[in-house]
Amino acid sequence: MTLPDTRPLSPAPSKCSLEMLTHHYGDVYEHSPWVAEAAWQHGITEAHDTPDGLAELMGLMLQQASSEQQISVIRAHPDLAGKAAMAGELTQDSTSEQAGAGLDQCSPDEFARFEYLNETYKEKFGFPFVIAVKGLDRHAILAAFEARLHNDIATERRTAIEQIIRIARFRLISRLAGS
Repeated sequence: MTLPDTRPLSPAPSKCSLEMLTHHYGDVYEHSPWVAEAAWQHGITEAHDTPDGLAELMGLMLQQASSEQQISVIRAHPDLAGKAAMAGELTQDSTSEQAGAGLDQCSPDEFARFEYLNETYKEKFGFPFVIAVKGLDRHAILAAFEARLHNDIATERRTAIEQIIRIARFRLISRLAGS
């Protein structure tokens, strides 16, 4: 369990216009600024001026979204150690996160395993495998990948959404002044 992060974000989300909020925080959900827009429309208060506060509200917006919207957010995520990573086509956040987990240092056999698992997973579920890689290494990620292939689609969609919310929280924490 992680401790709550109560340091204030800058700019304070409660003081942001819709445009400011989406400019500063709209990309914490991969290619899905509508999540920040939904949070702003829901109502952002001073309680949402910390990474945990804003992550909680934005996560709630994603959890309350239609299954089509949720699938769209999941599909916005790149394959782990996939072709986009190899070609340098990931967002800055995704590049940093994957490198932090050592996915840029995979052996040829590990890359082949990731490629196989990415394709098998997408074929079964219709969306890419998503996991918050912070604090994990490539071996732990591969193990989680293989374990989650046994889930049913409803369980896996919920798990992917939970992981995306964790990713967003980590991204908000990394944006703190001085981080």
